[in-house]
Amino acid sequence: MSLLLPDADTTVAAGRRLADLLGAGDLLVLTGGLGAGKTTLTRGLGEGLGVRGAVTSPTFVIARVHPSLVGGPELVHVDAYRLGGSAELDDLDLDSELDEAVTVVEWGAGLAEGLADERLEITLVADPATEARTLTATGVGARWAGLDVESHLQEAVDTTTHTSADEGGVP
Repeated sequence: MSLLLPDADTTVAAGRRLADLLGAGDLLVLTGGLGAGKTTLTRGLGEGLGVRGAVTSPTFVIARVHPSLVGGPELVHVDAYRLGGSAELDDLDLDSELDEAVTVVEWGAGLAEGLADERLEITLVADPATEARTLTATGVGARWAGLDVESHLQEAVDTTTHTSADEGGVP
């Protein structure tokens, strides 16, 4: 099942809603082309988790840690785009943070799978003609078995598009 996110605001709202499902030790691997909404979704995650600092793309610093302001897990945000392979990802020593943080690895497919047996793999595909993105979520491992992530996120889409329509926008 896939979920249509019509704009950036809805993508942020989906990230906020996704944060409700997450806890310390969760690994998310985000896949999608440039401009697909990986950082936008992660920004919403940061808002939902109540972390300190604006969530921006860590492309040039590779990884950022956002401590929790509300006593929850911190957010470790990694951009693996510039990494040459899984050995360089290992050099970041993410293993030391995994159990205590929500870890998001953008561009992590083929690199981050070795970090944890259980993870949520999210693919975002942007429509070049609009701001819309299609999100597909696949849970790997017992942690995600039976959890319908996309249905959980649908509420964020419904709420955001109804609010937009109420304010004179087009859903």
